[in-house]
Amino acid sequence: MSLTGFEFYATTILIYGAVDAMACLGLNMQFGVAGISNFGFIIFQAAGAYAAAVLSLPPAATSNGGFQSYILGWNLPWPLPWIGAALAGGLVALPFVFLVGKRLRGDFAAIGLLVSAVLLNLLVTNYVPLFNGDAGLSIVPSPLQNIFNAQGVGYQFAYSGVAIALTIGIYFLLRRITESPYGRSLRAMRDNDIVADSLGKDLRSQRTGMLVLGGMIAGLSGGILVGFITLWAPAAWGYAETIVLFAAVIIGGAGNHKGAILGAILVPLGFEEVTRFLPSIGSPAFIPAMEWVLIGLLIITFLWFRPQGVIPEKRRILSHASGSVTVAAPPPDFDVTTDSPAEIDASGRDDSSDQLGDGPLESPGSTASTVTTVHENGPSSESSHDVILATRGLTKSFNSVTVVSEVDISITRGRLTGLIGPNGAGKSTTLALLAGTLKPSGGQIIYDGNDITSLASYRRARAGLVRTFQLANEFKRLTVLENLVCAMPRQPGDSFFGSLRGRRYWGAAERTNIERAEATLEQFGLSAHADTYAGQLSGGQRRLVEIMRALLAEPTVLLLDEPMAGVHPNLARRIGNHLTDLCANGMTIVMVEHELAIMDEFCNPVVVMAEGRVLAEGTMAELRTKSEVVEAYLVG
Repeated sequence: MSLTGFEFYATTILIYGAVDAMACLGLNMQFGVAGISNFGFIIFQAAGAYAAAVLSLPPAATSNGGFQSYILGWNLPWPLPWIGAALAGGLVALPFVFLVGKRLRGDFAAIGLLVSAVLLNLLVTNYVPLFNGDAGLSIVPSPLQNIFNAQGVGYQFAYSGVAIALTIGIYFLLRRITESPYGRSLRAMRDNDIVADSLGKDLRSQRTGMLVLGGMIAGLSGGILVGFITLWAPAAWGYAETIVLFAAVIIGGAGNHKGAILGAILVPLGFEEVTRFLPSIGSPAFIPAMEWVLIGLLIITFLWFRPQGVIPEKRRILSHASGSVTVAAPPPDFDVTTDSPAEIDASGRDDSSDQLGDGPLESPGSTASTVTTVHENGPSSESSHDVILATRGLTKSFNSVTVVSEVDISITRGRLTGLIGPNGAGKSTTLALLAGTLKPSGGQIIYDGNDITSLASYRRARAGLVRTFQLANEFKRLTVLENLVCAMPRQPGDSFFGSLRGRRYWGAAERTNIERAEATLEQFGLSAHADTYAGQLSGGQRRLVEIMRALLAEPTVLLLDEPMAGVHPNLARRIGNHLTDLCANGMTIVMVEHELAIMDEFCNPVVVMAEGRVLAEGTMAELRTKSEVVEAYLVG
């Protein structure tokens, strides 16, 4: 039975809706979940469509008199062309990973992929032997057309049913990935890739996985489309089509897969269908042009007034979901429940405490007995410890300006080592070099007897070298509890294939990790904020989240960059006591801090830097007697 006008319209709507929804799901996984601004997304869909076409077509020399030129022409039976379409979309993604790699982020990725889309479209349009030029491919065989009537009602509705079923399957696949620990790591990378890297997340691997997965989904959607319309033309795969898909994801709700499907229905499908019923006004090109104008205005409107889209990304509530799992011994007690909220908020401290007066190097409230107490809490002789982290001639230059010069530092295992100096001394840069966030211009970094100078930062984190940052860096669109659980190493579901195995595989470990994170929140007095977005916390609270997150990463050496900044003095001292307890239990901590009272009370030894060099090292009592240290502070 041939199709009536309504039946043809209905099946066309269903198939185009499924294809658009599938493509939006793939783009949402890349952009909304993983934070990859892939403005070349249409490349993957076009590659899949072309692959499906040439795998379905017979050899070019024998196809309808050889009037069109193309490669392959294998005349494969369905579903092999669709499988080939998915594989082609994934393979096209790989060069972008190799070319851009770890730097694939933000505006650079968006511009690079957009330019690639334009260049590839020009190549396809002008290179006839490979793609038949701008004429494209026609008379592409429909799936199973030798068995069924491709124009029949049953065939068309079955085709749309298969397309919808595949879209539903992809939705559940992506939801499984997104709701796993791996999905949480992807969202952490989206929110703050530098911090994710410092916690041991392999950004290149994660971006590769999402580019390939999104490319395969886009390729499959292209293969389904070309099998329905039976032609492939390069003009239909311009970069502007990616803008339509981005508009759908933004309007529907980036990061929410249901929102991506809704956006596909509202934008590419809805706009196309609405314009069919509008009367002709002036030039025939007027309505299509106005369609682009309206899409642009919608994007601007949503970004300005409702950036979260129609269906926002849901907040994931983890607290009280861990059941009754027994957790291993928690960290040492750290009860701050007696502190008022004001003591956790930013204290607005005055950095003038870093400066020295006319007398010797002093810090408020410091006494010799305080330093002696610290010595009594831990071993006082160097011989009872070994060096776990050391630098040899460590140097860093930016545009011929040297900010760290020939630094030699030896960090003793199990000690809380302080790093002080005036502003611009190079303290934070040194910490970044140790963690691998910055690459040194010269020198060596030795960690636990191994040269790690060229080791990637995420590998250092996995080896136990974990850092915090000078300014509080949290994953803003993750809850506080998610921030903490995300840092925990060796999570079974924190890999692409681990996420595919489902909750039965990683659920028990997840419950244990949640309980451990909740116990840490209780110790730091932030249990009430467990399910609050970390970006909504005050400055002091965000600082505490960063410290807790670093501790839950199970570091061997913890690099703290001004951990007491924005924290009430009473709470700062309790944090200091907690850090000394951790050192007594075997952890090594290097702490950059401006508050000299903190250094005086908790750190031994203390390293002084000035103008990028190590000036002196010793206890605070010893440093007060050194004229060069006093002079450096006065000058700084």
